[in-house]
Amino acid sequence: MGGGLAGSEAAWALAARGVAVTLYEMRPVRMTAAHQTDRLAELVCSNSFKSVELTNAHGLLKAEMRRLSSVVLEAADGARVPGGAALAVDRVAFSQAVHERVSRHPAITVARGEVTELPSPGVVATGPLTSDALASAIARRLDARALAFFDAIAPIVSAESLDTARLFKASRYGKGGGDDYWNAPLTEAEYDAFVAALRTGEQYQPHHEFDRTPYFEGCLPVEEMAARGRDVLRFGPMKPVGLTDPGRKPGDREPFAVVQLRQEDRAGQMWNLVGFQTRLKIPDQQRVFRTIPGLERAEFLRFGSIHRNAYINSPRALSAHLAAKDDPTLLFAGQLTGVEGYTESAATGIMAGINLARLLRGEEPAVPPPTTMLGALYRYVHTADPEHFQPMNANFGLLEPLERAPRDKERKREMLVERALAAMDAFVNRINAVHVLPLHDSA
Repeated sequence: MGGGLAGSEAAWALAARGVAVTLYEMRPVRMTAAHQTDRLAELVCSNSFKSVELTNAHGLLKAEMRRLSSVVLEAADGARVPGGAALAVDRVAFSQAVHERVSRHPAITVARGEVTELPSPGVVATGPLTSDALASAIARRLDARALAFFDAIAPIVSAESLDTARLFKASRYGKGGGDDYWNAPLTEAEYDAFVAALRTGEQYQPHHEFDRTPYFEGCLPVEEMAARGRDVLRFGPMKPVGLTDPGRKPGDREPFAVVQLRQEDRAGQMWNLVGFQTRLKIPDQQRVFRTIPGLERAEFLRFGSIHRNAYINSPRALSAHLAAKDDPTLLFAGQLTGVEGYTESAATGIMAGINLARLLRGEEPAVPPPTTMLGALYRYVHTADPEHFQPMNANFGLLEPLERAPRDKERKREMLVERALAAMDAFVNRINAVHVLPLHDSA
């Protein structure tokens, strides 16, 4: 279900494994607020699939997807336009190529019309613009708490980019482990400068009516809080109360405000700026948030955002291969699962198709190891804290750390890439033990 990037990949992967597929797409019988055509894999936002460089997380994910015979990337290569290191495409030529390849496959039937019930066996890949009726069916099936309709995403920065000499470890009132958070203390002057920078930051303006998100009072953008008054932030997410710096000497002044960073992954490579959901444009997120003490050289693994995005709380509701916990043949893929981005969505579609084919043959589902970018994404959306789960894009902070990481950052990434591709090669060899038709045979 769903003729976007993930649904097209899932249908292709199933057909390549000899499974007859019906691909349901509600357009043009029922259009969305963003789509303009009835073609499969229509790109409604950017025309870029981001970097192709292997030392970029998105480039590594693409290299893994190519090993899994991605129909989306094959079409993107054919529709490529100049974009530097990015895989930018002519969006019309791209969607037309995917549409023709998928719809003309002899094992795939494209059915037009809205579906309001969940298929089993089947793959649900209806994306952030899932219809209200189907979203209600998902909520009933998985538990209403498992479905969210808006992202309120705070930035994530890499641990190795933090100046920890300017931070202190502590939990508010010593709760939990007592030192679960990194804390960035601000003086009154630093706080006032930060608030002023937030107020002048340029904000993202939605291009579509569906993305005009109503703000919830309990989850306001930081720039909105700054605009409401000088002290709103320091009585909100930047409140210093209950946080004691173990290194503070007698006579030192207490922080006027504090920014907390919460650990996002088991290895402690990724840290979330707590309560810092934002609609600032990316250059201003970098400029403003790097004024926080200790974050002057912060590497952003994920930028903040607030937009409409129906997605499942996967850690709470789905299995390791992103299926309903009580029905392994009801799989989910794409942005609906809590991954963010074109390549991430398409990649989960490939795996959904592969795994449904395996299950139909009586085999166990398979997920790449977390040393691969795709496997690390699967691990994150399955094991993240369900109370704080937010959509995630590909980034190196997700990967299983190296046992002996070199100090040189470039060499470290090269080693992560080498390990990831070797692991993906081994994974592909294992899952392709059953014959898969070559991509060109099915055109």
